[in-house]
Amino acid sequence: MGEKQSEVTRAVLDTNVLVSALLFPGELERIVTGWKSGAFVPVFSRETFDEFRKVLAYPKFELTAQEIVALIEDEVLPFCEVVDVNEEIRGVCRDPADDPFLTCAVAANADCIVSGDRDLLDLGSFRNIPIITAAAFLR
Repeated sequence: MGEKQSEVTRAVLDTNVLVSALLFPGELERIVTGWKSGAFVPVFSRETFDEFRKVLAYPKFELTAQEIVALIEDEVLPFCEVVDVNEEIRGVCRDPADDPFLTCAVAANADCIVSGDRDLLDLGSFRNIPIITAAAFLR
C-alpha cells in the first residue's frame, strides 16, 4: 500500500498550466503532446476538473460551448484519470482555491503537481509530492 501503481508519471496540472497548454501555442504545448503520447497521465479530482471546465468558459478565451465540449472530449478525457477524494485538504495554501490541487495529488498518489501559481510553488512539496513549474516538468 502507498506505492505507485504504475511506472507512468501521474501529474496534477493546475488550471493555468492546463489551459495554457491547450489554448496557446508555445513551449507548454509539449505538455499536451506528453499526455497524448502516454509519457504521463494528467490527474483530476471532480473539483479540479470542474474548475478547469469553468475557466474554459471565461469570455476572454472566446470558446463556444461546442468548442469547450470538443476540447474536453477530444484532448483531455481520453488521456486523463479522475480520482475519488477521501480526504479534503484545507488551509494549507495561502490561497484556499489552491487546496483542491493538493487534495487531488494526495488522493491520486501523484508524482508531482505542475503549477505556475506562486502560492503552490512556495510550498515546494506537500506530503512528499513535489510542486514544480511547467518548465521543470518538461525537462
